[in-house]
Amino acid sequence: MATGGGAYKFYDDMKRILGVEVLREDEMDCLIIGLDFFIREIPREVFTYSDDDPMHFQAPRADIYPYLLVNIGSGVSMIKVSGQRQFERIGGTSLGGGTLWGLLSLLTGARTFDDMLKMAEAGDNAAVDMLVGDIYGADYNKIGLKSTAIASSFGKVFKMKRQGENQAEDHGGLSQDNREEDNDASGSQPQFRKEDISRSLLYAVSNNIGQIAYLQSEKHNLERIYFGGSFIRGHRQTIQTLSYAINFWSKGEKKAYFLRHEGYLGSVGAFLKRQPRNWGRRNSFEEYPMERPIITHQGEE
Repeated sequence: MATGGGAYKFYDDMKRILGVEVLREDEMDCLIIGLDFFIREIPREVFTYSDDDPMHFQAPRADIYPYLLVNIGSGVSMIKVSGQRQFERIGGTSLGGGTLWGLLSLLTGARTFDDMLKMAEAGDNAAVDMLVGDIYGADYNKIGLKSTAIASSFGKVFKMKRQGENQAEDHGGLSQDNREEDNDASGSQPQFRKEDISRSLLYAVSNNIGQIAYLQSEKHNLERIYFGGSFIRGHRQTIQTLSYAINFWSKGEKKAYFLRHEGYLGSVGAFLKRQPRNWGRRNSFEEYPMERPIITHQGEE
């Protein structure tokens, strides 16, 4: 059994090389079935984040609709779920996990996503991001911005490089022959740490996703926002950023929900579609008919 894009892209190869029959299941359908199961059935699975209580678990619940699923993989899909097997993709963004992985592989030379997350944990985004405090020297209380809020991602880089170039010119310029020597001797060109770059870009991508998710939830009147997908990986900074974005833009009226096994929604959903009869924690999925899901697309009737 397989789901996701690979279930279709590599279907012929899996049959030919492995010599097995492959049962393909629709990705979005499986995501929703898997998430519904986690919310309804599994204790200590769904949680909210705050600085005081980083993992506040939510009890399984039956009244789960409607909600917004923000599934973050290489890109981002935002799915409005109205009922059992009733969902609509209402938006998304191409700036997702693939964006972070691609840019950090170019900027830092990191080879794996786990390496990138480790670098981000050790970084300080204030070394490259322009903060509110850099502009105002303090909090901007009138509009609710702390001095540590990011005013411009990577906003310090250009200014610091220009300052370095000006200092180099004051010391005789940067000719083709002596540029490297001058840089080593005077330290005129700022060196940006890979860890700081990683943290800044992680914040930039996560903040963007969080704000778009809030706007979609406002447009479609959805109070509960669930984040899933392989991008999150239980990473504290990612969860903190997404949670902060939802709380900030909604002024505390909406909550971001996360899952301990957020990367397994599709695989669990695929299994549940083929589950043995009478299987399940409380047999709740016996009520799920196995007919084709109701799927709509934005702009269609």
